[in-house]
Amino acid sequence: MRIPENAPLARDLLSDLSSRHWRWNSFVYLRIRKLWEYIQIRARYKFGITRLERRSLKQLTPAEIQALVSSPDPLKQLNPNDPDSHLSKILIPRVADTANNTLVREYIVSKMKALNWHIEEDSFTDTTPLGKKKFTNIIATKDPTAPRRVVLSAHFDSKYFASHDFLGATDSAAPCAMILDLAETLNPLLNKRKERLDAGLEDDDDISDTTLQLIFFDGEEAFKEWTNTDSIYGARHLAAKWENTYIAPGQKRRLYGPSVTELSTIEHLILLDLLGAPSPRIRSYFIDTAWLFDAMAGAERRLGESGAFAYGNEQGMAPGKWRSYFRARTGHESNFGYMGDDHVPFLHRGVSVLHIISEPFPSVWHTLADDASALDLPTMRRWNLVLRVFMSEYLNLHPEPSARSSRSQSELI
Repeated sequence: MRIPENAPLARDLLSDLSSRHWRWNSFVYLRIRKLWEYIQIRARYKFGITRLERRSLKQLTPAEIQALVSSPDPLKQLNPNDPDSHLSKILIPRVADTANNTLVREYIVSKMKALNWHIEEDSFTDTTPLGKKKFTNIIATKDPTAPRRVVLSAHFDSKYFASHDFLGATDSAAPCAMILDLAETLNPLLNKRKERLDAGLEDDDDISDTTLQLIFFDGEEAFKEWTNTDSIYGARHLAAKWENTYIAPGQKRRLYGPSVTELSTIEHLILLDLLGAPSPRIRSYFIDTAWLFDAMAGAERRLGESGAFAYGNEQGMAPGKWRSYFRARTGHESNFGYMGDDHVPFLHRGVSVLHIISEPFPSVWHTLADDASALDLPTMRRWNLVLRVFMSEYLNLHPEPSARSSRSQSELI
């Protein structure tokens, strides 16, 4: 990922209308903003992307939240000291088109196949500053017959340095491990939702028509300097491919609108990057997903107030002492964006994006220090819990409270 040199100016331009300078120039700003929003609307019309409206997410009960907090262990698969954890398997040098990259890809695929998800390996060759390289994106879909999907994504490659091996713990081994943990946590809940849908017991067919899809992008990192052609190889290839891949009527349970492409069936693309270090700061970048940003921040708030973040002797996670990872929204978000990352080719084609990335970047970014020592266990545990609750509410899943947690809740009433 990359922030352009003029990013602070762009960010301030878009978010700080209350400043003295922009009081005088707000008219120009608003005209530019309206023009960009019009362009995006036209892009959605062209690519058939129409299902971007805000909807109310049904909040989980305290007992349901407790069920997600307690099982499976939210830290087990993120423990770098456990050689069998997802994180340990991913946290190796894994530059695109190397043997280690293949090992990590095969590990991710094996774990998703074990859950009986549909797997597509999107392989292609592209020209890089170091010559021709082969890349392979991993696409794992819970229900490939579902007419719509919400995409959760991260990149699994690591950056190339000629002088040394680079692990990329926050960039993005930890996010990939979080996604695998989420898949294992939600898989039985998604199975039960499908059973309810097949039995005609699911109340909201609209939500039930949305499946969860995971994308592990290859080739996010530049081989030399970040440019439009030396970066996000996998994301650029997949977005262009799906833009021109039309869906036959028999491939889905139902289709929404004519000339449906793979790209048009994406409700939202959620991209995780640079997570795992302590005290991340997350901002809302886009108007379309400001409500999703609020929903994720709301999940964090309810978890924190319940005491779910408490971990060992870590006082900063205790009830009343924890600090939100999410910056307060300004109310002046735009759809300009200024961050270079895997979401960009999808955003330019009208896909609605929620970008969860620490800004400022972790201090270890693109240094040898971005290894296991850069990761904070309470922080990673907290991210796992937030993702579990947020995605369960988005997909209208119903965790089954344990008998113990049910008794505890009844005692409180």
